[in-house]
Amino acid sequence: MVLKRVIPCLDVDAGRVVKGTNFVGLRDAGDPVELAERYDAEGADELVFLDITASHEKRETIVELARRTADNVFIPFTIGGGIRSVEDAQAVLDAGADKVSVNSAALARPELLTELADHFGAQCVVIAIDAAASAPARPRESNMDAAGLPRPGAASPRWNVYVNGGRKKVEGRDAVSWAREAVERGAGEVLLTSMDRDGTNDGYDIELTRAVADAASVPVIASGGAGTLEHLSEAIAEGGADAVLCASIFHYGAYRVREAKEHLAADGIPVRP
Repeated sequence: MVLKRVIPCLDVDAGRVVKGTNFVGLRDAGDPVELAERYDAEGADELVFLDITASHEKRETIVELARRTADNVFIPFTIGGGIRSVEDAQAVLDAGADKVSVNSAALARPELLTELADHFGAQCVVIAIDAAASAPARPRESNMDAAGLPRPGAASPRWNVYVNGGRKKVEGRDAVSWAREAVERGAGEVLLTSMDRDGTNDGYDIELTRAVADAASVPVIASGGAGTLEHLSEAIAEGGADAVLCASIFHYGAYRVREAKEHLAADGIPVRP
């Protein structure tokens, strides 16, 4: 039986945890290590730290944060943001992180995933994908014929991929196909964020999550949109996610990690006590 995981996410900007909506409108949520200690005590399975401005501002990775976290937290944690090479990843892992997450750098140079997997093992490599639904074409132009009926073989919905903290769309990249390619190149896990749902508390993008989970042969972490505990159950039971990433519902006290795990267990979803 594979246990499902509850993973608090800490987006870090200038040494502080922040949270916004649709990747903008950031507000302070606290000290990252203090929050990490709290989530560890509450029963979180893992933690994810994302330096949300490292790629945009070309800052170095948050090695010192990894070191501080490793000294105070006793569950696995992932560090992402600004990792562009084996050397960058080595520094973060040496500082105490268990995994590294890559996004922009992997899209710029996909062979980075293979290099990381060859050096550290696929279990240490997480591909982070920030996805947003493409603007739908008008029905008569795309999926409908002149009579207003669906054309045979009409294109299914697709999701664009974004980099640099959601600031730049990667032309011609579909999130589902990119997830599949990233896994083939060596990623051992997919961290999938719906930019459309991020910070909205409207629930995860189940269609997107399911599409990626079906395409990827490795665990998928659903991210973006958690507002109620039922949303977590839906991402796993309907979306096929292996783990759920949560930020604002934990940071601002709407729920505690322990409540989330108790809810999942009550819904028949296997979790670590």
